[in-house]
Amino acid sequence: MVQLLGEFDCKLDAKGRLMVPSSLKKQLPNVEQEGLVINRGFEKHLVIYPKKVWEGIVEDLGKLNPYEQKTREFIRYFTRGATELILDAAGRVNLPKSLLESVGIEINTDLVLACQFDKVEVWSKKAYEALFDKEPEDFARLAEEVMGSLKRGEDGK
Repeated sequence: MVQLLGEFDCKLDAKGRLMVPSSLKKQLPNVEQEGLVINRGFEKHLVIYPKKVWEGIVEDLGKLNPYEQKTREFIRYFTRGATELILDAAGRVNLPKSLLESVGIEINTDLVLACQFDKVEVWSKKAYEALFDKEPEDFARLAEEVMGSLKRGEDGK
């Protein structure tokens, strides 16, 4: 399983290209051969997946019931705009203009690449910093609500 770490400040150039930071590329040893997939995130950001991770997601989506309307709508929206990314000789990827526009990322702007386990979230620097303006007052309580049950048994104790 891929385990990506780090936050990287980057710049999207005038042609919509992103230089993949060398320390991130080291965490993706076969990226030149296997490639990446970019897609919309659930908030106003994009998500870059290693190709093998994306293939696992597609496999999971294929197990869902296509006869249910909510399932079809979710799959349609989730996969909309998904695009394979290929690194050029300089280690850059060209981010699709339609995806950038869909999340309000402008050409020639500052970005943050935020690693989240097996994927990389792509945020405009401004939007990413705004996320932390909404940081919960009691982060410890949030941690307990989200993670507390992991140490409990199946009976909830």
